[in-house]
Amino acid sequence: MAAASATIFAQASGAGRGAIAVIRVSGDDSFAILCALCGRVPPPRRAAVRSLRDADGLLLDRALVLWLPGPGSYTGEDSAELHIHGGPAVLRAVSTALVARGCRPAEPGEFSRRAFMNGRMDLVEAEGIADLVAAETDAQRRQALRQMAGAPSHQVAAWAERLLRLLAWQEALIDFPDEDLPADISAQLTTGIADLAAEIEAASRDSAKAARVRDGLVVAVIGAPNVGKSSLVNALAGRDVAIVAAAPGTTRDVVEVALELAGVPVTLIDTAGLRETDDPVEAEGVRRARARAAAADIVMHVCDASGGDEVLLAAQEPTAHMLRIANKVDLAAGPEGYLGVSAITGVGLADLRSALEAAAARLTIVGGGAAFSRTRHVAALAEAATALRAAEVSALPELCGEELRLAMRALGRITGTVGVEDVLDNVFGAFCIGK
Repeated sequence: MAAASATIFAQASGAGRGAIAVIRVSGDDSFAILCALCGRVPPPRRAAVRSLRDADGLLLDRALVLWLPGPGSYTGEDSAELHIHGGPAVLRAVSTALVARGCRPAEPGEFSRRAFMNGRMDLVEAEGIADLVAAETDAQRRQALRQMAGAPSHQVAAWAERLLRLLAWQEALIDFPDEDLPADISAQLTTGIADLAAEIEAASRDSAKAARVRDGLVVAVIGAPNVGKSSLVNALAGRDVAIVAAAPGTTRDVVEVALELAGVPVTLIDTAGLRETDDPVEAEGVRRARARAAAADIVMHVCDASGGDEVLLAAQEPTAHMLRIANKVDLAAGPEGYLGVSAITGVGLADLRSALEAAAARLTIVGGGAAFSRTRHVAALAEAATALRAAEVSALPELCGEELRLAMRALGRITGTVGVEDVLDNVFGAFCIGK
């Protein structure tokens, strides 16, 4: 990554032909470059139409120009925006003129990284921006907006404030044991550490739900051959994504289709029928089916409504989030305890979708509150909780104080206040150009 003083630019609007394309510029030379392009720079934060010209004075475009002096800009640096016409030729010509004036194309996430380095946002808020840009469903959008608005950061700050008070008490017990300290300070310290550890542990457990909102759920459809798994997948998808045939064993490999349930992205997986077979290809399909079911968030175990071996098979391998489905209820009544559906007539499909949405809602955080959705968040929370639990049982006050300091450092890594250089490239490298 080049020095932050270099002036950079990138297209901040979507790629491809459009009515308008927005180019962002940020860095020390933004004002000089803007002057060279349009001659007369408009007042700060007031849009004005200007003619953009190259170094030879040739007209490039008539554009809407904004001058955004730092530190009150997105990056905290002197910045500018050029709202040009969105044709590829115009974009190419303006970009060439910017390079000629000493401006270089930005790297992925470089604008947001500069905003972080200049104190315009913390690391969690920066990740929220990336998640918002990538959001495909309402649940993802809401969670990203809460993160971008600082809900997790505010929670970490509240924990850090309490932890700092506990550390101050502990240091007082170490350095001034003979002073007139409150009689119950040791009890308050022990209770405060235990309560804080419990809250952080609860947030760590909830992080799995937040991660499912961000990354999506996996729903595996399993069962014996020829019970109508592929027909059900096609019915839920609303289109033919899996091959349907009367012959058992038609599905040999995993077939995936993307859906949305309760605002959460879902990958629905059609798998090979579960049975003993001498066919090596089908046997590999069965192995893969069992593996995907074991790793899935929700399992739809499908049987034939007429009963028999399929029902017994469906009763095996229970999981906490299993839906038992009896297909082909247009031919026979399903067994008790199974959700009866017919992929052919559509009977029960609305109830099946409702059951899937309810399961998806149970597995995800869709409401308010802080959502710690990334692996690094979970690791830092776990480290902080472990340090607090160690402090809780420390025999020596000096050891207790050191564990509290370790917990403070772990929380600081979440928002980027301490020791984050090793994760910055990983965080901002996943951003799109222009962010």
